[in-house]
Amino acid sequence: MHSIDPTLVHVIIFVLAIYVGYHVVWNVTPALHTPLMAVTNAISAIVIVGAMLAAGLTHHASSQAFGVIGVALASVNVFGGFLVTRRMLDMFRKKGASK
Repeated sequence: MHSIDPTLVHVIIFVLAIYVGYHVVWNVTPALHTPLMAVTNAISAIVIVGAMLAAGLTHHASSQAFGVIGVALASVNVFGGFLVTRRMLDMFRKKGASK
């Protein structure tokens, strides 16, 4: 009996995570977007820690590469989430109020 290559398993998990994440984000109604951004940023911070562990504790170059890609994508998500939240909160600020 042949075993499945761990790299193939990691690629499948990575692709499924992208697919599920895409559909979860695009199906959020606009009214819930701002409150959920704070939770998403917290989850992305946990993803960053997990991706760093995946990159640092493996001995395969491909697993390390996927860990680094995971850290980069989660970091972009956290940074973008803070920017979007800031812009949405600025919409509710009075015109003459200082930042």
